[in-house]
Amino acid sequence: MGRVVRGQRKGAGSIFRSHTFHRKGAAKLRKLDYSERKGYLRGVVKDIIHDPGRGAPLAKVQFNNLYHLRKETETFIAVEGLYTGQYVYCGKKAQLAIGNVLPVGLLPEGTIISNIEEKPGDRGAIARASGNYSTVIGHSENGEMTRLKLPSGAKKVVSARARATIGIVAGGGRIDKPLLKAGRAYHKYKAKRNEWPRVRGVAMNPVDHPHGGGNHQHIGHASTVRRDAPPGQKVGLIAARRTGRLRGTKQIIEKSSDK
Repeated sequence: MGRVVRGQRKGAGSIFRSHTFHRKGAAKLRKLDYSERKGYLRGVVKDIIHDPGRGAPLAKVQFNNLYHLRKETETFIAVEGLYTGQYVYCGKKAQLAIGNVLPVGLLPEGTIISNIEEKPGDRGAIARASGNYSTVIGHSENGEMTRLKLPSGAKKVVSARARATIGIVAGGGRIDKPLLKAGRAYHKYKAKRNEWPRVRGVAMNPVDHPHGGGNHQHIGHASTVRRDAPPGQKVGLIAARRTGRLRGTKQIIEKSSDK
């Protein structure tokens, strides 16, 4: 009977839970209400802040409450070009400008967008990491669906009523600068969760990991493992569709509709 491997221990939480104490709160779009569905609202960017454990800066945007005499502050993901004191507009009738939030069905093809809703009203799920963006490729003939190109290069169809922020997420180029030393990696992951340093399985003993042991560091069997493998065996390339390097240039074939 081997030891409980690291992947199993992570499931229980404990020391592997995320470090959320210093975080500034969930970054979401406004709750979808009547004023956004039929018209627009104006907010003002009060502050742009750093969120520990997140590469992208956040914007504190203040709106007037529509039913009571008070202000409401929302936390948006900041886009490139956003500044304090800027007015941002959210809603169906907002203009096409950096920082504004509109339904994707109203955006022209080629528009650069971020923090996109997967389903109308979920307040943002796609293209939220620093420097990320999606592109509007096209709309369905009935105007109910919109096709997007995601940061991964994949294509996705979402509802035309799903909202998105105009512009690229700020904080881009973050991974261009190398960490250079262990101390920087230590502080980077200290803000996130316990996931660094990461000992390789082949560097362990057989009791600690399925890849451990043997003369010379080698796995000794295929690194792929089936989806229904028991915990403790389920390490390596889990249910891999393919393995190895991605060779050659990426060929994206678009089907042109002759209509």
